[in-house]
Amino acid sequence: MGQETEVMAQAIGRISEKEGKYLTFTLANEDYGIGILKIKEIIGMMAITKVPRCPDFVKGVINLRGKVIPVMDLRMRFGVDAAEFTERTCIVVVEVDSGSGTIVVGLIVDSVSEVLNIKSEDIEETPGFGTKVNTDYILGMAKLSGGVKILLDIDRVLQDGGVV
Repeated sequence: MGQETEVMAQAIGRISEKEGKYLTFTLANEDYGIGILKIKEIIGMMAITKVPRCPDFVKGVINLRGKVIPVMDLRMRFGVDAAEFTERTCIVVVEVDSGSGTIVVGLIVDSVSEVLNIKSEDIEETPGFGTKVNTDYILGMAKLSGGVKILLDIDRVLQDGGVV
């Protein structure tokens, strides 16, 4: 019984660490969130310069106030078909931890929704999908207003593909 209590306490501790403010956005009609502390800014779509020999999901680079930053299509990173850009499509600029420090990356998303303060009691651990499905990039599942928002560990999303 003591071991079960300890395991439960550890799980509660992991979830309470995830509590906080998240920028929420949509990709292919699904809702996601990234911790607000990772967000640098949100900008409208702009001209993207293609870089040869990059993976399909890396769209190229942009010049953001004199700084060149890579841009990737988060839909394509997740294996979802690319979509035509609309007036709601935007680039979320994030700061991620890489092996050599922090880098700035732009993420193309379908639309930005809002900033939500998500409480620990509204966050569940990521369910198991079997041994062949890697869900390390998901922080947890936020249960809000009858739906679920997938909370992303954006550092892992970008590291897993060798982007950072």
